[in-house]
Amino acid sequence: MADLEAQAQSDDYSHLRDVDQTHLAALSHTLSSRSADRADRDLSPDDFQLESVLRRRLHASAQSGILDRAVGVLFRDLSVRGIDMATTSLFTLGEILMTPFRIREKIAGVRNRQLRFLIQHTNGLVNKGEMLLVLGRPGAGCSTFLRTIAGEVESYVDVDGTLLYDGIDQQTMKARFRGDLLYSAETDEHFPTLNVDQTLSFAADIKAPQLRPGAVSRKQYVADVRDTLATVFGLTHTFHTPVGDDYVRGVSGGERKRVSLAEVLAGRAQLVCWDNSTRGLDASTALEYTHTIRTTTNLLKNTAIVAIYQAGENIYRLFDKVTVLYLGRQVYFGPVAEARAYFERMGYYCPPRQTTAEFLTAVTDPAGRFLRSDAPKDVPVTADQFEAYWHNSPEYQRVVAEVEQAISACNPDENLKLLNESASQERAGFAKRHDSPYVLSFAQQLRVLIRRGFERQKGDRAYMIANVFASIFQSLITGSLFYNIPHTYAGSFSRGGVLFFSVLFFTLNSLAEMAVLYPQRKIVDKQRRYAFYHPGAEALAYMITAMPVKMVSVTIFTLILYFMTNLNRTPGQFFFLYLIVNVTTFTMTAFFQMIASYTPSLEAANAVAGLFLMMVFIYAGYLIPRPFMKVWFGWLSRANPLAYAFESLMASEFHGSEYSCTEVLIPQGSAAYDAIPLANKVCAATGSRPGRDYILGDDYIGDAFEYKWSHAWRNFGLLIVFAIGFVVLYAIGCEIRKPSGTQGDVLIFKRGHVPEEEELKRRQQQGGNADLDGRAAAVVEVESESEKPGLSDSSDSGSKTAVALDEEAMLGKLPSRVNSTLQMNEIFSWQNVNYTVTLDDGEKRQLLCDVQGYTKPGTLTALMGESGAGKTTLLNTLAQRIDVGVISGGMLVDGKALNAGFKRRTGYVQQQDMHVAESTVRESLRFAALLRQPATVPIAEKYEYVETVIEMLGMEAYAEAIVGSPGSGLNVEQRKKLSIGVELASKPSLLLFLDEPTSGLDSQSAWAVVQLLRKLANAGQSILCTIHQPSATLFEQFDKLLLLKKGGQTVYFGEIGDNSRKVIEYFEGQGAPKCGSEENPAEYILNCIGAGATAVVDRNWYEVWQRSTNYEALTREIAELHAELSQLPAKEVGKEFTGKFAVPWTTQALAVVIRTYQTYWRSPSYLMAKLMLLITGGLFVGFSFWHNEFSVQGVQNLIFGVFLPIVLAAPLINQLQPRAIEIRELYDVREAASNTYHWSALQLSMLLVEIPYNILFTTVFYCCYYFPADYFREASRAGYFYFSYAILYTSFWTTFGLAITTFVPDAATANIATSVFFSMILSFAGFFQPPSMFPGFWVFMYRISPHTYFLQSLLGTVLHGGKITCKENEFNIFTPPGSMTCYEYAGEFTEQAGGYLNNPNATSNCEFCKWQVADQYLETVGVNYGQRWRNVGIEIGFVLFNVFFMFAGFYLFRVMKWRRPGFLRREKKEEEKKVEV
Repeated sequence: MADLEAQAQSDDYSHLRDVDQTHLAALSHTLSSRSADRADRDLSPDDFQLESVLRRRLHASAQSGILDRAVGVLFRDLSVRGIDMATTSLFTLGEILMTPFRIREKIAGVRNRQLRFLIQHTNGLVNKGEMLLVLGRPGAGCSTFLRTIAGEVESYVDVDGTLLYDGIDQQTMKARFRGDLLYSAETDEHFPTLNVDQTLSFAADIKAPQLRPGAVSRKQYVADVRDTLATVFGLTHTFHTPVGDDYVRGVSGGERKRVSLAEVLAGRAQLVCWDNSTRGLDASTALEYTHTIRTTTNLLKNTAIVAIYQAGENIYRLFDKVTVLYLGRQVYFGPVAEARAYFERMGYYCPPRQTTAEFLTAVTDPAGRFLRSDAPKDVPVTADQFEAYWHNSPEYQRVVAEVEQAISACNPDENLKLLNESASQERAGFAKRHDSPYVLSFAQQLRVLIRRGFERQKGDRAYMIANVFASIFQSLITGSLFYNIPHTYAGSFSRGGVLFFSVLFFTLNSLAEMAVLYPQRKIVDKQRRYAFYHPGAEALAYMITAMPVKMVSVTIFTLILYFMTNLNRTPGQFFFLYLIVNVTTFTMTAFFQMIASYTPSLEAANAVAGLFLMMVFIYAGYLIPRPFMKVWFGWLSRANPLAYAFESLMASEFHGSEYSCTEVLIPQGSAAYDAIPLANKVCAATGSRPGRDYILGDDYIGDAFEYKWSHAWRNFGLLIVFAIGFVVLYAIGCEIRKPSGTQGDVLIFKRGHVPEEEELKRRQQQGGNADLDGRAAAVVEVESESEKPGLSDSSDSGSKTAVALDEEAMLGKLPSRVNSTLQMNEIFSWQNVNYTVTLDDGEKRQLLCDVQGYTKPGTLTALMGESGAGKTTLLNTLAQRIDVGVISGGMLVDGKALNAGFKRRTGYVQQQDMHVAESTVRESLRFAALLRQPATVPIAEKYEYVETVIEMLGMEAYAEAIVGSPGSGLNVEQRKKLSIGVELASKPSLLLFLDEPTSGLDSQSAWAVVQLLRKLANAGQSILCTIHQPSATLFEQFDKLLLLKKGGQTVYFGEIGDNSRKVIEYFEGQGAPKCGSEENPAEYILNCIGAGATAVVDRNWYEVWQRSTNYEALTREIAELHAELSQLPAKEVGKEFTGKFAVPWTTQALAVVIRTYQTYWRSPSYLMAKLMLLITGGLFVGFSFWHNEFSVQGVQNLIFGVFLPIVLAAPLINQLQPRAIEIRELYDVREAASNTYHWSALQLSMLLVEIPYNILFTTVFYCCYYFPADYFREASRAGYFYFSYAILYTSFWTTFGLAITTFVPDAATANIATSVFFSMILSFAGFFQPPSMFPGFWVFMYRISPHTYFLQSLLGTVLHGGKITCKENEFNIFTPPGSMTCYEYAGEFTEQAGGYLNNPNATSNCEFCKWQVADQYLETVGVNYGQRWRNVGIEIGFVLFNVFFMFAGFYLFRVMKWRRPGFLRREKKEEEKKVEV
């Protein structure tokens, strides 16, 4: 019976899943329009869609015995304080160098660090099922308020007041129910290579409860949640599209935002704080999102606290309550229906068509508020006055009374018990414990994360293929280099080299993989806050999912290398090596990932990892055998996993083997010696014994390294211990690392330009913005002149602002001198524009369909449509920024084809505000003006125009502020203004394109930006601008509208009209519903065409447009324009606009070099990480070979002492490449598209900036390394070593690393490529394999390997002329026959061989040293000290080749457009790209 009941429940839930997903359109529009207090009693049984789906789910939950869980929140006198860092000075390399001279200043700064209130004295009550709207300008404290409610308070100094969730304190909620309190940030952080299906399925799976409605399977539950959310947010068509990011192609920005919203809802939190979550969404989708949140609160009794910057009236009405913040002070909390009246009673006026949300925000902006004509004289104007007025109001008393009543009425113990019972139902295993906020147990989390890890690898095929290819390539190179090693003593060193290289190669690869960890940190931090999983589980999952690819790489590598090099071909020895290499690879991967988990940045990680790489490399036992290690560093060998791996490999390979040594038998060389019995001879080989012409492998490894076969499996066990330890420490590091917090926006100024503290206080006290917006100064000045704000005698719709501040102060001035520069008389038009792309699976998708329109000088044209309609695609197409796909149609200027100067005469403001983070606002504008205005314009005039732009945009107060990054630099509004300013500084003489310039701004900032555009248009500028979520007043500032629907199809082009009448009349005339008098026209037309995720319309508005008289009139008008304008004589474009670039290459190069120098100087973390690696590496290597002696082993140590500084280049290159790629990506995304400067100027700047810094820092390394190692101190030698290493070799590896960045897509792949190519040229340098043993085919590689000549130069310098004195254990001992003395017996041989006899007169135990001077060894490796200056010339040649490849490679791989051969192209001839230009 129970089984039947469960089956019935499952069938019931199955019916829920089978509901036609298209019916979920009503998920928002019916039930969600009702407020919380009417939700239950107004439900109609006729409302099937939303009510049916959610009611069935609730019914199934009840039948399954699932307890409801919901929480409200109350806060009383809640205040949050942080460190006062509203402004600070820029930290540069100079600041570090001057630190010893400013210690007193630094100490005083720490002691006197001031705290400030981020929010203060806030009160309120949000019951279960209610929605609270949070309004305020940037800097008002909205994000701080949301973070505090959600429990993310780690970055704040202290939180005071009462904050309860149904009577439960925040600490308890965070410890046990952290997943029920979520903060959704406005940024979209996702794994870019995962598709939408995988992203949403993961979120649903990781939060899937143990007890599910209808007892459905986990797989069914995940599919249901995914499909429902995807339908609600209109994402089903993107299931197989990568989410993407700013650099990885994927879904559109609006769709990515919807993925973020769906991910949060999949987390099933009971209280969600949404921070500007409609950023990037069109008005209809934003409304649908709010409808969806309203739905969940009504039926599931969730609680939502939402901050929205541009909330339309329809959105505003969906909320129950609203709170308004003003510079951290709460100035209102209460029902949404009463808020407007409250501020009107205060004395402020709401203009017609201004939404209530805009009005509530505007009253906190001195530049945006209007007084009523009958306003009292004591109307509040500052934040403190607003707060005082609020505290004296009856509305405040009511809130306080409600909060007190709620506190007294709640039963925290009972509520906590209910929450615990409900949580225990949904959690599994160990997740039920009271200190765990997770739904799944650690093992279950690991299962889900492992699956996601494999999906991520599948999505990032390029990196995976690069890894495998690197292994194949390197194994073939190394295998052929060591091909068929002879089974003699002469091959023993080569065998050791092969074995050591087999673990070294994968160690270097593991080092390169650190670059993968840092980009995903923000994503893991976010999902940790969501209580999705333990960060430690993600760390383990990464290690597990990385191993299959690594095992494939190791398998291929070992198979090729093992049999090509002729290692001992027995199954046991092969599989032992395969096992050790796999375990070592896993161990070292965990080791470097562990380092990354404890370091704050990739630069710091590379510095630390580079030092540790030197340690494990030197003390693995190959370079310095254990008997010869310095006592102070010898312990590193015992703590080195590579040392145990190498011992095991050597023991396995040499155990039980015999190696002939007849070629080094002494004495030999004459017939007399040949006749002497073997008993009187000995091999000049390590591990030899008198009377043998062979050595035993066990003797060799015992004498040379102190290795034993009995240690082989013991070492394997130790490797396992190391691996487990590193993985555990890696997981712990991920767990304990604090997620990145925020103290709010911090402006960073150049030293000497930080505003005075008194000025800051004055601005804040008088109501100015804390963000130092230029408008604040004007407010302060005017207000100080008149303390009576109601002095204006305006008699119509209200007076001017409370401080008589005119529009000029709000927007910045548009100087009269600009009018003459913006007068234009050319018309840009486009007709029948189509754009089609071919997807990876061969499917063709049309993104634009027969789009037509025009822009005239002095007009402001809006480009609108829902997310994914093709707005940005059209903008890119018109701006000639598309380089893939097939484009057809006509784009004309004055009826004529586009000329070469088109891109030069247009400006394009991208949606992403991407700038050089280390530049100031003024420097960024000057850079654009210098390089994009014609060369005929004097520089002084260009810079004067920059000041005009700064004045226009009102950026005077922060013109010397660093751009920085969000949260540590310019805020969203200031960054957007800078983006616009950069394009204005270039003086576009034809057209200005803007892609969503108001996205992410609050309503007042959006109004300011559009008003600026309006002013520019009035001055003669032609502007085409995409826009999201415009208010009615914002929308009416535009002259014309181009409206697109999905598929890039036009549904309207024409005038908007006064009060939007013309566009409204069009849609009403085509059968659309009437537009209400208070309805936002922008939302109205989007609703008409079915914009939004779940909207359904009864007609195809594209076809309606095609049949309309408006379309015919537009087509006719464009044709007439073309006919009329084409008859006019072609306007001559000045020579200054015919070239691709505005200024000569020398000017470009100089400007880019100067900017790059500034960037590096202002990036002390990058430079100091490099310097610290070189200092510590130099000291470490120098003291590892401290005062080395000229013995046989001493010579070997000197050789390795030279080799290690060569290897140090690998981690230094790994540090260099991420920064170079970051600079390159900014160029690719923004500056290349705008023809700011030639790509070669960028490459030259990297070259000229990196090399001097690297030479300077390597000089420090040289001092730390050369003198402790006690090399020759003669000026000729020490100077030559410095010149060869610190200047030539540093220039080589710098240019080598930069050259590799030209053909790789990202830093991780660059590091892998570096590992492959660096290892390859190092292999052929004659270090691991003597040149005499090279296969004939590879001899040429020895001659063209750069490291060959660098090693020859350095080795010759430190070894030439060194007299060798063998130590006691280095002599080869033999006994002469009969009564002969040692010299009588072996004197002739000694003179021929070149060694010496230590006891020539002895008659037994003759001691022979094989070398007398170090030059004897140099001869064996082809080093001739006399050729050192020849080597210098060759080294300079290699540096020049790298420089050549830096430029040629960039052109070939990043600039030149490659065309596949005709037989490989799918496109037919007629489908070739056709653009009328």
